[in-house]
Amino acid sequence: MILEGLNAEQRAAAEAVRGRLCILAGAGTGKTTTVTHRIAHQVAAGVFAPAEILAVTFTEKAAGELKTRLATLGVAGVRASTFHSAALAQLRHFLPGTAREILPAKAPLLRQIANRLPGAYRFRPAGDLATEIEWAKNRRIPPERYQASAHDRKPPIPHDLMHRVYREYERRKTDAGLVDFEDLLAQAVALYEQDEHASAAFRERYRAFTVDEYQDVNGLQQRLLELWLGTRDDLCAVGDDYQSIYGFTGAGPEHLLAFSRSARVVRLERNYRSTEQVLALANRLVPRLGGAPKTLQATISSGTGSEFAEPELASFRSWVEEGAHLVERIRVLHGMGVPYEEQAVLVRTNARSADLEELLHAADIPFQGASLLDREGARSLLKRLRQTRGLAGDVVREAARSLGWQPSPADDLGEREQTRQSDLGRIVAIASRLGDVSELAPELERRFGASVATGVHLLTLHRSKGLEWDAVFLPRLDEGELPVRRGNVDEERRLLYVGLTRARCHLSLTWSGKPSRFLAELGFNARPPRRPAAAASELSAAGQALRAWRLERARADGVPAYVVFHDRTLVEIELAAPTSIGELASISGIGPTKIERYGRDVLAVLDVH
Repeated sequence: MILEGLNAEQRAAAEAVRGRLCILAGAGTGKTTTVTHRIAHQVAAGVFAPAEILAVTFTEKAAGELKTRLATLGVAGVRASTFHSAALAQLRHFLPGTAREILPAKAPLLRQIANRLPGAYRFRPAGDLATEIEWAKNRRIPPERYQASAHDRKPPIPHDLMHRVYREYERRKTDAGLVDFEDLLAQAVALYEQDEHASAAFRERYRAFTVDEYQDVNGLQQRLLELWLGTRDDLCAVGDDYQSIYGFTGAGPEHLLAFSRSARVVRLERNYRSTEQVLALANRLVPRLGGAPKTLQATISSGTGSEFAEPELASFRSWVEEGAHLVERIRVLHGMGVPYEEQAVLVRTNARSADLEELLHAADIPFQGASLLDREGARSLLKRLRQTRGLAGDVVREAARSLGWQPSPADDLGEREQTRQSDLGRIVAIASRLGDVSELAPELERRFGASVATGVHLLTLHRSKGLEWDAVFLPRLDEGELPVRRGNVDEERRLLYVGLTRARCHLSLTWSGKPSRFLAELGFNARPPRRPAAAASELSAAGQALRAWRLERARADGVPAYVVFHDRTLVEIELAAPTSIGELASISGIGPTKIERYGRDVLAVLDVH
């Protein structure tokens, strides 16, 4: 009964209850279903008792889901946890007298340390510093060996300053009697390397292991797993090297690929998420992804409806046109019955999400998952501006410079610092069009305060992993955006693959600059012009007047012209020739906010012409 409903490959994996098993699970192939049924079968067949099985996941949420699914299969008592939770429990068991208060996050402590750095370095995001420390600790590199070990890396601040921060972080943490999550793993490794009694007791307790998302295991986690196993081989490793996208933390697919060469391999390639059209596009990247070959096969029957449309790949003359097209497509799909909550716009970095926040806000499209106002740059700048008075442009520019803002930042900054610089620059530009600085906070709220609990999902590609939607938009697929400058091209390609495989039915790839090299790998080399703007001589008097008014209003508001109305909406206004607010409101793309903000002006322009 436990094996009922599984396909042939899933069943083969579930029946392999002993020995080394590598499940190479492609996106959307029922990985969690396979793992839970395998563990349940291990118990039902009497091979292992539930308490003898340890299942390792990468999030507590995933661990909870695993236990819930096992319970529905009649299995209770299996230990499911993250590496860190497992390590903490083991340390408390074998070393009960050692107090371990865990530092919940590195950023607050690192912020205090960074405040003593020279010049603009003290404003570098604490998250970037934390990531660099995690990279070192996951490789068991202590502060005294950091500079020698990281000489070929580009840290967020110069090597000598990063060494100073790392050393001071360890000192303050230790003096406060705290440990971080990497310490838990390192201490558990040291315990089993040095205490044969603890090793023997642990191996007597746990006899079988399952590790999910094995492509994201780092060196420290791999070493702990080896110590757990000892000379035994009852390990099931589950993962997809095509979705290994966390190299910046020290993780990589090499452990999964090495394991696959010494274990029985079962490939899960039947995809239960996406249409054949979506998978055909994603599979075009497979020859360049390397590793363990996997070609996703659609199980959703092909059809002729809109949900089986070919993915869209479109180039534009400018980001203004690209953004207008994105808004239009979101609205069209919503009108076809695809809820906003089942649509997602995925970007490479948070530095680009502000463009989309502003775009969706202006279009009255609800969105969730991003907010410039919640990020470090805006928060620190607005905090500094409290109780400040004066001409917004001058005051804000000076405050931003005091926070390390660079009008022309280098292109080799870390992702968080790029985002911070971009956010500061955007706020400076907005402030330059305002009067008193007191106008800034309300204006930022007007532009960026629209993030809600429901609506279109606006996420980075990294945060999209493990999620799925009916419609996925991948804008700004320009060279330098994806892959990012100085990025690992192989990992950047895997990021695109992750983005492609999030879509169930509708998929849109767009760009307006130099096309990403990955578009050529997808088989699209041409960049034809799209929807050229009409010449002024081809417009009616009303059309020309509307565009002149839009330009003047956009300059007054300090926004791009498309934020007022994009070209297609102006054409529809021109053709409809409304004479009342009610008639204007009936035009597609004109919501209550735009009616309130621009309605009377538009009617006045049309009344003259």
